[in-house]
Amino acid sequence: MKKLLTVVSVAALFPAAAMAAGENNVGSCGWGSKLFDGQQGIAPQVLAATTNGTFGNQTFAITSGTSGCTQDGAIKSNWKTALFIDGNKQQLARDMSVGSGETLDSLASLLGVQAQDRNAFNRIAKDNMARIFPSDNATTDQVMAALRQVLSADAQLARYTTAL
Repeated sequence: MKKLLTVVSVAALFPAAAMAAGENNVGSCGWGSKLFDGQQGIAPQVLAATTNGTFGNQTFAITSGTSGCTQDGAIKSNWKTALFIDGNKQQLARDMSVGSGETLDSLASLLGVQAQDRNAFNRIAKDNMARIFPSDNATTDQVMAALRQVLSADAQLARYTTAL
């Protein structure tokens, strides 16, 4: 019985070692990726995969395009950006209207906008504020989609759409 347990334990480590070899293979989308986001190593990856398999139906998430999963094969997680925008819409709209401010700076940081591109980001946000916030009650998804379109249309800033 102990030999069987040892064999099963060792066999269970092979997938974990394979996951550790990739930078972010398992748990890149689904609830596991959200719970263990930013953590590195075998244990968080195994726990993320287990969470996806146990609590969050990752197959459904992939086919429906939810929980950070997409159908185009690209793995992205924009939940942090969505949470930030959702909790700061009023302040973000105000900052965009003037082209500067702490909330706009925080969004730029969250999107990974580099220092040399911050002025261009602030300018494009100000110039397109009415497009990004088409109404006072614009949803987070509408704001994110519009911001993605605005940034995608700008050659200098298009690379920052991955977090949207």
